[in-house]
Amino acid sequence: MGVSKTEFFTEEQNQMASLFKSISHPARIAIIQYLLSVDSCICGDIVNELPLAQPTVSQHLKELKNANIIKGTIEGTAICYCLNQDTIAVIQDYFKGITKQLQNKCC
Repeated sequence: MGVSKTEFFTEEQNQMASLFKSISHPARIAIIQYLLSVDSCICGDIVNELPLAQPTVSQHLKELKNANIIKGTIEGTAICYCLNQDTIAVIQDYFKGITKQLQNKCC
């Protein structure tokens, strides 16, 4: 396995690469889309929506939580998940910057 040499890139480049990597699986996109359609939910709700086993869904939730894309709060014996609006705003701002720069480009 090669060396990624992340130290040669800016903090923003590394941060965005990490965020994009964490959402680079279709199951994680499906989880994000599901969380957008509800106020909040527990893992069991997500398992019922996806064609995946509960341990697999839990692993995807863990990846999204580690990237700070989702938040989880304990409610009794369940964890209730929702999107982290601060992290979503970082992604949104990144693409707004790209869109703004593209307005002045022609190819």
